[in-house]
Amino acid sequence: MTTTTTARAARDAVKAATPLPGAWRVGLSRGGLEIKQFFRDRTQVAFTLAFPVVFLILLSSIFGEEIEEANISVAQLFVPSMMGSGLLASSFQSLGTSIAHERENRSLRRLRGTPMPPAAYFLGKVWLVLVTGVVETALLLVVGVVGYELEIPTDPVRLFHLLWIMLLGMSAGALLGVAISSVPRTGAGASAVVILPFTILQFVSGVYIPISSLPDWMIQVGSLFPLKWMCQGLRGVFLPDAAKVLEPAGDWEFGRVVLVLTAWCVGGLLLCLTTFRWKSRTDG
Repeated sequence: MTTTTTARAARDAVKAATPLPGAWRVGLSRGGLEIKQFFRDRTQVAFTLAFPVVFLILLSSIFGEEIEEANISVAQLFVPSMMGSGLLASSFQSLGTSIAHERENRSLRRLRGTPMPPAAYFLGKVWLVLVTGVVETALLLVVGVVGYELEIPTDPVRLFHLLWIMLLGMSAGALLGVAISSVPRTGAGASAVVILPFTILQFVSGVYIPISSLPDWMIQVGSLFPLKWMCQGLRGVFLPDAAKVLEPAGDWEFGRVVLVLTAWCVGGLLLCLTTFRWKSRTDG
């Protein structure tokens, strides 16, 4: 009896002394789980990944004329704008609604009660956003190249611009998505809270309508938010310099793009730190 008790105590001591995996390792595992769950949900995959592609095809079919002063077609103008919209949809919209649902069904509360480091949960969401954002961009790029003769840039400077615009844009979108997930009281209300303003933002940011056709007041409103600057930066990556004439400032303004997106990343982080909740308001 004494021997059995001693052996059991020794096993318990070994378990207690075994360090738990770090946040980075758990975050990688959590990210793999998030990605698998995402691609198993066909409705979510279709809405997140196919929606921008379908809208690109529809808009390009409606507005098929050439823009002579910019030496591009309207379809080519829409491709980078839809890329920006797709990146924000896969980060801001996706996280804003999914986290609200996870909070309502108490998944967040259960995760908070496990030994998992809180940072690992957010790292898992980051991996999900990165993968879906890259897949979305690749799909739109394939459609743009094959269907609308969009040219893939080979200039290292433009490729560098593409990299930081994607990273900053998705980071800002993910942080804002986490923050806004705390606004709706229920998971069902998340769609109205997140999707409706995001749809409006797409119109005032020059996604569905060329920004040169928008009234000045609408451009000013869109300039307050990151989507307008993401789309403008991506147009600067994929369109020829002649297309600068279509921008409100007559330039791609990469310097201002990086400042605005960085500011939204900082603001989004502060909002996350001050508003994020693991429990639903109805849980008390």
